[in-house]
Amino acid sequence: MLTIRFDRLGLRPGDLVLDVGAGFGRHCFEVARRGGRVVALDYAADEVVATRATLGGMVDAGEIPLDRYVGVLRGDGTCLSFADNTFDRVITSEVLEHVQNDVGAIAEMVRVLKPGGMFAATVPTWLPEKINWMLSDEYHAPKAVGGHVRIYTATELKAKLRSAGLHVTASHHAHALHSPYWWLKCAVGPTRDDHRGVNAYKKFLEWDIIKGPRSTRTAERLLSPVLGKSLAVYGTKPNVAASPSALPAR
Repeated sequence: MLTIRFDRLGLRPGDLVLDVGAGFGRHCFEVARRGGRVVALDYAADEVVATRATLGGMVDAGEIPLDRYVGVLRGDGTCLSFADNTFDRVITSEVLEHVQNDVGAIAEMVRVLKPGGMFAATVPTWLPEKINWMLSDEYHAPKAVGGHVRIYTATELKAKLRSAGLHVTASHHAHALHSPYWWLKCAVGPTRDDHRGVNAYKKFLEWDIIKGPRSTRTAERLLSPVLGKSLAVYGTKPNVAASPSALPAR
């Protein structure tokens, strides 16, 4: 299930892409399939191991060439161990809402992005997320360890990206059919896994992801602008021309 739209990302074959907070790799796998060279980074050791194994398996199966798998690393998004202007594309999906110092994390991701490069971030949408917080304290911090620490508005996220030096180019919402699932989970308790209604809805979502019927795709398109679980925002890092003071003396 992809949240980032790769046509908006402008990915080209051979582009070097950093996926910050890659999780179990849903977006970095797509980067590799589309010809990008991917570096996946996550703080959770188990997710790093799983993503590394899956990418390795894709290489072994001949699904992607070896050169598209640059590396899967464990690291901190607020202190990236890469040089300035390294990556053609930087993506981060459903990560910033977990990070106390989100401004610092955004600044680091923009730092390692090349001038002219594209950045994409996704976070939970304000309205569906607000309902989750109202339904259960166990869904978010401080009660949920590692849970969400803030609810973004689109205005706030775009302002933070602009403050980091990006030119915001586009945005959209996604996954409207997933919002009711999380409302149900929060209503019965986020850690409860034995509720028949929640499990039935989960099976429906799994079926929908695999089958993708036209009826649910239409529903997603119509409902996502209002009820989409995720907000995706895209931006570019400007090409900075040399100032007269920086030019060599004649």
